[in-house]
Amino acid sequence: MDLIPVILSGGVGSRLWPVSREAHPKPFMTLPDGQNLIQKTFLRASALAGVSQVLTVTNRDLLFKTEDEYRTVNKGGLAQGYILEPFGRNTAAAVAMAALQIKALQGSDAHMLVLAADHLIQDEKAFGAAVSNAVKLSEQGWLVTFGIQPQYPETGFGYIEAGGSAGQADGLKVERFVEKPDLATAQSYIAAGNYFWNSGMFCFKVETVLEQFAEHAPDVLEAAAASLASSRLTQGDAYHCLAVDADSFSKVPDISIDYALMERSNKVATIPCDIGWSDIGSWNAVSELTAQDEDGNRFEGEVLSHGSRNNYVNSEERLTALVGVEDLLVVDTADALMIAHKDHAQDVKHIVTQLKKSGHTLHQLHQTVHRPWGTYTTLENGERFKIKRIVVKPKASLSLQMHHHRSEHWIVVSGMAVVVNDDQELMLNTNESTFIRAGHRHRLSNPGVIDLVLIEVQSGDYLGEDDIVRFEDVYGRAGA
Repeated sequence: MDLIPVILSGGVGSRLWPVSREAHPKPFMTLPDGQNLIQKTFLRASALAGVSQVLTVTNRDLLFKTEDEYRTVNKGGLAQGYILEPFGRNTAAAVAMAALQIKALQGSDAHMLVLAADHLIQDEKAFGAAVSNAVKLSEQGWLVTFGIQPQYPETGFGYIEAGGSAGQADGLKVERFVEKPDLATAQSYIAAGNYFWNSGMFCFKVETVLEQFAEHAPDVLEAAAASLASSRLTQGDAYHCLAVDADSFSKVPDISIDYALMERSNKVATIPCDIGWSDIGSWNAVSELTAQDEDGNRFEGEVLSHGSRNNYVNSEERLTALVGVEDLLVVDTADALMIAHKDHAQDVKHIVTQLKKSGHTLHQLHQTVHRPWGTYTTLENGERFKIKRIVVKPKASLSLQMHHHRSEHWIVVSGMAVVVNDDQELMLNTNESTFIRAGHRHRLSNPGVIDLVLIEVQSGDYLGEDDIVRFEDVYGRAGA
């Protein structure tokens, strides 16, 4: 039996700003133990019985970042496949495309395990047992959800109302899905005993889910099939990496798998489970991962506190001091500081909305930006100049490119660089430099086995990242 985990990695996580941003979303947030959520999801999926490959559905701009994170933890060389979306289109589209792709490559008898890249599960043994039961139910033709045993009357989650037994694997038939309730309703659900938190994780046979799409959401299935048919294989380390065509994908209905399928089908069952699940949906949830001191404070980074209680501070780069404050969330990054009362943790998303409306880039980019070839960090940005620290991975290369409005000075700090500068090609070692005039074609490569680190000083009338013309690019970005 083939069990293929499908990791959906599409959410931004705006409630976790300023750490989570569009170019560095919630799945890539590093947790106190040093791993991030997408790494944990990959490890959890790859440890399950019957798994020989993992399929990830994500934004095409996050492919190389995702591959970097998987490479760090994929010690067994598990096969990876990707479906790359040009933009977000909700979960029904992602699940439908994944099912069609798995059918084409592995056949319709395979089982899909749909997982969110940004959820945390702390009891992996219980998770494995729940998946085993879910596979047994999916083999019997059920669309299976994972219902989390509620620990308290949470108003931020949807609920599943369960009925009688479904099959032979400790499953219950789903009577209905319930939207996020008010407190009194949530309390009544807890008292009733047959309501569970909707985890957003699913398991089903490919044949079953495609039949159910055809019956209940044929428009989603047809548009997803058209998107795949007009898509192309693309660059990447994966055994199969498909870039979805944007024009076709824009025609797929923007609807969740819950609305498109789960709420309409009469073949839905749930596996009740207690697996230490959290959707890490706010800074309050993140804070619970850090031990508290005698005053109820939870600190990440260097923090001094006087007369302060029940606060959470995440400040990795500089000292934070608290004096006489209570119940605050303080998150400090290199370019943004967020302070909120714990009772308003869910409202952080409104700051992101304001940033988008004002055209501010801090909803999208960090000071350090990841690229397929490495990273760059903006150290200073002034009138007619910008200073960056650039790190190029071993054997990696930037595109052959040109800028209309800026010149660049490159100084090698460590490592070795091969530079194409107009009609010249030269080798630069540590402490050596070169100057790239505006209008000159140029390329930077690292031929070595260690990171290339250099300082770039830009000068000119316009220093925006969109002043770039790519002529050749190993990552498929030429002309972009």
